[in-house]
Amino acid sequence: MAKKTWIEKLESQAETIVKPVPMNFAGMKKGQIMLIPTPQLIDAYIRAIPTGEERTVPVMRTALAQQEGTEVCCPVTTGIHLRTVAEAAFEKLDAGADVTEITPVWRVLSSRTPTTKKVSFDTAVLLHQRVAEGFEP
Repeated sequence: MAKKTWIEKLESQAETIVKPVPMNFAGMKKGQIMLIPTPQLIDAYIRAIPTGEERTVPVMRTALAQQEGTEVCCPVTTGIHLRTVAEAAFEKLDAGADVTEITPVWRVLSSRTPTTKKVSFDTAVLLHQRVAEGFEP
């Protein structure tokens, strides 16, 4: 069986999960109600960020938790799915899509974001887009 592409991973049908935090972890307290987001939820959030505005991952996690009626958002799953969204966007770019047609992950990913260091693509386009929108790389 062939390995799934990042686009296939992004488009796979997943449901959000809501459950209590099992232990104190990453600033979350045991028992808080936690959102485990899907790649689609993260993709939709990033697509809704207006041109010229950026968000940090912690701000995104807080917004997603509020949007879904939970107290916190899982940092581990968020990081994994943020990478999926970024990799899928750049697969589309490599396949000929215009930069205006892909999810603007540069509005969340910067040279300081840990997920940026994990992506498989050359981050030059990402950092160029950040500068073009007036952000620090």
